[in-house]
Amino acid sequence: MKSPRIFVPNDATAVACGADRVARKLEAGLLARGITADITRNGSRGLFWLEPLIEVETERGRVGYGPVKPSDIEDLLHAGILHGADHPLCVGVVEEIPYLKKQTRLTFARIGIIDPLSLTDYKAHGGYRGLERAITLGPSATVEEVVESGLRGRGGAGFPTGIKWRTVAAAPADQRYIVCNADEGDSGTFADRLIMEADPFCLIEGMTIAGLAVGATKGYVYSRSEYPLAFVVMEKAIEKAREAGLLGDNILGSGLAFDMEMRMGAGAYVCGEETALLESLEGKRGLVRAKPPLPAHKGLFQKPTVINNLVSLATVPVILDKGGKYYRDFGMGRSRGTMPIQIAGNIKFGGLFETAFGIPLGELVYDIGGGTASGRPVKAVQAGGPLGAYLPTHQFDTPFDYEAFTAKDALIGHGGLVVFDDTADLADMARFAMEFCAHESCGKCTPCRIGSTRGVETLDKVIAGEKREQNLALLTDLCHTMKLGSLCALGGFTPYPVLSALNHFPEDFGVAPKLPAAAE
Repeated sequence: MKSPRIFVPNDATAVACGADRVARKLEAGLLARGITADITRNGSRGLFWLEPLIEVETERGRVGYGPVKPSDIEDLLHAGILHGADHPLCVGVVEEIPYLKKQTRLTFARIGIIDPLSLTDYKAHGGYRGLERAITLGPSATVEEVVESGLRGRGGAGFPTGIKWRTVAAAPADQRYIVCNADEGDSGTFADRLIMEADPFCLIEGMTIAGLAVGATKGYVYSRSEYPLAFVVMEKAIEKAREAGLLGDNILGSGLAFDMEMRMGAGAYVCGEETALLESLEGKRGLVRAKPPLPAHKGLFQKPTVINNLVSLATVPVILDKGGKYYRDFGMGRSRGTMPIQIAGNIKFGGLFETAFGIPLGELVYDIGGGTASGRPVKAVQAGGPLGAYLPTHQFDTPFDYEAFTAKDALIGHGGLVVFDDTADLADMARFAMEFCAHESCGKCTPCRIGSTRGVETLDKVIAGEKREQNLALLTDLCHTMKLGSLCALGGFTPYPVLSALNHFPEDFGVAPKLPAAAE
């Protein structure tokens, strides 16, 4: 008789919620009953309000129970969870949970389903078919497949991935590099971490395809010190891929070479900017480089370099497997494919929701996220991290699309949404944006280094009611200077949260709201 298979997540979110203690209690409970079972430490499905979510393989599918505490285990075993029995913590067949069923999972198709460090599991769920096809197609055709897909950088800038690859491939050089930007520092974001912890071979395969496509033989993943578990999982996965001939000098017997390594940053937010990241990767202080030259021409060690966000690279395998046209059929306008939207903050159902571009912001907050966890009215959503704009509820009809957000002076960024209820003070949040910039600035350019510090001082005066009108005018002028004069997006984007807070919530700054045009 086949041993029952039980899944207990091993990603950072589930572990923080007690998953390791749940797993130990489960093992002890099974041992005491003389039951042999296969306990697989998978990654999270991204339904974080249910963590730790235990899943049991049954004839009906994988039945879930959550959120489970160690003290629940005895009761669950007594109820017969190994057979998918009913219980107050039972959430039914996991695939049928509406939050999951409504998604279009392409990049994140395997998270929570497989054992992250099992190549057998990965291949059984479509893994390495993309690499096999890329080897068959050859470098230039692989690049054009990515161009056709319409994939854009998922780190914030939204630059077409295929065009970047084409540029690097055409640059004359004796050495090229692939660099994965996994320095995920935006508030409310966790997509990069989830891939590294729940489906690491997906990133390895994507980087390998990129390397073969542009003629790069070496790759680096630059992650953050706050992600120790992800770092360990990735290093183990890289070693397993190397042992299986999926990295090294003769990938899949093709005679083609590509290998990769992990690197950990020291926690500087500015190193999420590609040129500061490259400086750090070279062992230098993380200072932003002036452009040109672009990293595609002179990047890591002054060699042509593809530097892509982790989600961009992790999306490449599905594009090569199913074809560029298949991926391009999802989305709207120039925003093609799917986006892993990370819903966080004051929200009832926080987690990762992968869907095609075009879904309205309000649907994500109310229908998917369930509104605020506090039960109070939603006041605003900050999209795109700590430097993203605050969107008020009257803009919740905005589709999740690069150009639609740009038209609202907002950013999609890495796809993070942080929800605030009506108790939030947006003047304090605007001050936080300036203070954050001042703390994280690399100091290379004056608008960012000095402007952010003056911004904190000016906002303090506004909040204290000191010459409010004059100081608000000064703050607005300062924001325009930072936006247009900063060397990189750290200083250039800090005005987004400040000005959006001021424009949409002037009462929080002690200013009377503007009357609608019809009432003036």
